[in-house]
Amino acid sequence: MRCSQFIVLSLFACLLLSNVVYGQDQNTLWYTKPAEKWTDALPIGNGRIGAMVFGTIATEHLQFNEQTLWTGGPRDPNHKGASKYLPQIRQLLADGKQSEAENLAAEHFMGIKTAAGDKEQWFKAMRALQGMVGNPALEKYDDRSWKEIAVPSYEGWEQVGLTDVDGAVWFRTTIDVPGNWLGKNLVLDLNRVRDQDFTYVNGVLIGNTDGTAARKYTIPAKLIKKGINTIAVQVLNYFDKGGIAGYKDTKRHIGVYPEGENINEGISLVKSWKYKIQDNEPPAVAQFQASYQPFGDLYLDFKLPKAVPLHYKRSLDLSTALARTSFELAGVNYVREYFASQPDQAIVIRLNADKKGRISFNARLISPHHYAVLKKIDPHTVALSFQVSNGVLKGESRLRVLVKSGTVQIKGTELSISNADEATLYLSAGTNFVNDHNVTAKPDVQCIKALAGLKSKSYQQVKAAHVKEYQQYYNRFAIDLGKGEHENLPTDERIALFSKSNDPSFAALFMQYGRYLLISSSRPGSVEPANLQGIWNDLLTPPWGSKYTTNINLQMNYWPSEVLNLSAMNGPLFHKIKALAVKGAVTAQEHYAAKGWVLHHNTDIWNATAPINASNHGIWVSGAGWLSQHLWEHYLFTKDQKFLAEEAYPVMKQSAEFFLDFLTKDAKTGWLISSPSNSPENGGLVAGPTMDHQIIRTLFRNCIAAGKALGTDAAFSQVLEDKIAQIAPNQIGKYGQLQEWLEDKDDTTNKHRHVSHLWGVHPGNDITWNTPELMKAARQSLIYRGDEGTGWSLAWKINFWARFKEGDHAMKMINMLISPAATGGGAYVNLFDAHPPFQIDGNFGAAAGIAEMLVQSHTGLIELLPALPSALPYGEVKGLCARGAFVLDFGWNNGKLQHLKVTSLAGGSCKLSYGNKTAVLETTKGATYTLDGDLK
Repeated sequence: MRCSQFIVLSLFACLLLSNVVYGQDQNTLWYTKPAEKWTDALPIGNGRIGAMVFGTIATEHLQFNEQTLWTGGPRDPNHKGASKYLPQIRQLLADGKQSEAENLAAEHFMGIKTAAGDKEQWFKAMRALQGMVGNPALEKYDDRSWKEIAVPSYEGWEQVGLTDVDGAVWFRTTIDVPGNWLGKNLVLDLNRVRDQDFTYVNGVLIGNTDGTAARKYTIPAKLIKKGINTIAVQVLNYFDKGGIAGYKDTKRHIGVYPEGENINEGISLVKSWKYKIQDNEPPAVAQFQASYQPFGDLYLDFKLPKAVPLHYKRSLDLSTALARTSFELAGVNYVREYFASQPDQAIVIRLNADKKGRISFNARLISPHHYAVLKKIDPHTVALSFQVSNGVLKGESRLRVLVKSGTVQIKGTELSISNADEATLYLSAGTNFVNDHNVTAKPDVQCIKALAGLKSKSYQQVKAAHVKEYQQYYNRFAIDLGKGEHENLPTDERIALFSKSNDPSFAALFMQYGRYLLISSSRPGSVEPANLQGIWNDLLTPPWGSKYTTNINLQMNYWPSEVLNLSAMNGPLFHKIKALAVKGAVTAQEHYAAKGWVLHHNTDIWNATAPINASNHGIWVSGAGWLSQHLWEHYLFTKDQKFLAEEAYPVMKQSAEFFLDFLTKDAKTGWLISSPSNSPENGGLVAGPTMDHQIIRTLFRNCIAAGKALGTDAAFSQVLEDKIAQIAPNQIGKYGQLQEWLEDKDDTTNKHRHVSHLWGVHPGNDITWNTPELMKAARQSLIYRGDEGTGWSLAWKINFWARFKEGDHAMKMINMLISPAATGGGAYVNLFDAHPPFQIDGNFGAAAGIAEMLVQSHTGLIELLPALPSALPYGEVKGLCARGAFVLDFGWNNGKLQHLKVTSLAGGSCKLSYGNKTAVLETTKGATYTLDGDLK
């Protein structure tokens, strides 16, 4: 074997070897029109503060967030005395009485919700028309001043104009009844209403319903007259999506038709209705956990000449984390630049024109939170402050503007800029959050500190510091997958064409976008890890609370961190795990009378660890075990002994201690099983789901390996070794599938988005090609589950097919993921992953999946191009990481490896494999080794 080597003086110098950035087309998202909706806008973030940039010409809009603004507050959600019901629940499951077990668990085992408001009092006030002038149910009511809204609102009225509205809203419309309908009863079909409706025709109540039942009301013939008839609906919405919602099947219209006929022969009510908000403060709804909150919105209302804009372009350069909008208007070229600075802890906006005195606008801050207060700080600065409803957290943001020439005035609470040559805006934000039990910080302190630090700096200095700080992470990895036939098209057009064309550079862009999003939402020093939407959210009641779903979604967010050379981005996650272990120890005692710590399927900023939602999916016990896997993986990728000893192993050991107490012997098989639990989020409450056993077995093995690496805990390791042999093994069922359950009861027609029993294939290594029969059974299970799925599910399947070493099938999943967002999966215009709605885990999971197609190292062997698809015959990668603390640069052509460079960050044996070729390098820390395509 021939190889060359040289010593690299430091880790940083080693990483600089990978600082090649490929062409702009592989690092830029760009568009020829402004964003029309939130999922068109471009995200920027510094780990703590994030914003969505719309790029609108006349009224620019930035919606912004700060990672510690949530509902709720510190509390103990554990169900006191729950553990005494554990034996009964287990016995009911053992006796095959699943529904009885779920009912008992629902009553005595779930976590405790927050206190609810006085619903009865509010309901009476709304029915008494408090807040309204007159009675809007009446036929002759004057609604001429009311606004209009699209009805139905299939995903809630939040999506059609009533953003961040819960409460009581009146809707009114009319129908023109033909003469041949007179004397007949009519049917008014409103499909669904969220949450409660009181529906009137010509001033008479014809029906009211509370809940999700279909609204199909009879209108008595005596109420109907020829010509114009009035329909009025009072909707009471307590939480989340509101309005006349319709059905997901949008072909089933709302409307009116004669009794005995159908909607197709009637009058459609799919149109604009008039509406009036009666009250926007419903009573608090009891919640298991908190929701991530939007912070505010910045609007820039420009004073521009009336002309047609030319050469419009908005873009996001991933290599510099700079967003940009440019256009020509009436002979003037305008450029707007945006970024979120980590060194200076502010969102920065630069407005420029190529002719003097052309920058004129008003800047206004608004908040979706009630009782927000705006105030003047100084002649160049305004502040927005508020408190979250039904919570203890407060927020403050400050906006400062600096101009070259021109004037700055404060008119009311707006900053007014006139005739400037250029303008720079700095937006800061802070809350009173310190940690999960301390909310004594002052929200204005972070704002004051950030703006004070910017006083003596020029825009160019701030920008240069931002780019330098960001690129120390981004430039550690680069990828070129060759030219694509559509790489010169705008991003939205490339999304539409990707699955039907040859555009490999777009796959590279998508991969780098995942890295960009992780850097932007999980920077070292950030308080919280990336949540279900990273740090970007525009709703008071976001989907699933935009929380931390720990039965895959939080973990998937960090799949790219190690392999794609972003190890430092794990810092906020590890900080979170440490805090969860403290809270999880209390839950382990209260719910299971067990040592160690436990985490169920969701958590929030307050680090709640008790089971939530419903007993048929909320009692899943393996969150701590899965998160412990991330600690071990970090050690494998870095070989950081100090981290292993001081941070990782103590938490891993505590998780293992819980399972030692929790595992129970199955009377039928004699195996140790996990009970009660579930296979997320499928099949209800059960005993012995396969996924749990894979996670527990892997955790025990990792603890044994960690103890060996640290030279400690030999006795504890022996206990774990003994238990591993007793845990229920992976089983192959009657259909040749890997069993999801202890019993052979898999349904081959089940297309559930979770494929939890394949955890041992990925991200675990409980099942590898070292056990081919199990690998084939797992593959059969995935075939039965099907290719379709939500966005994050498609991303997981990319990784599965990569581990099965079927690159073309993995590429099929990529094609499905990078396609226009639809009812299942896909990508929004800004390349955000669509569950739908938006969930960021699909972006991260897919980025990791593409890496998994190029390198795998989970078996102790570094396999090169193990699942290379035929659609990617050419490629060049720099800075890809492998377990053992190795950094890889390599290239391939015509599907064959051409060259390889291995940098060893910790020394030790490096085992390489490509096709049927193998090589073993005994490496020195800091050395780089160069090999050819034959690994020589």
